[in-house]
Amino acid sequence: MRSLDTITESIRLGHAHPTTLLNAFIELENEGGLVAVRRMERQLQLGVRAMRERGHPHSDLAQKWLNSARAYLITRAERRQAS
Repeated sequence: MRSLDTITESIRLGHAHPTTLLNAFIELENEGGLVAVRRMERQLQLGVRAMRERGHPHSDLAQKWLNSARAYLITRAERRQAS
């Protein structure tokens, strides 16, 4: 799962370009559907909580990934509804 590698590497390094976030979620959806994106959202949610508890310096970036996952899911749901 290349998108997982992208996400973890980005958080480890402490930066991510907005297109990197979008492309990771598109790739994740292509690999496993919206279920895979929802699973990743859940993992990010748990990860952010754990990172904040430990005072990890890149927890804010992990939160951005989580917010992006949620925005991606909302956008996809709205597009489906509009169809």
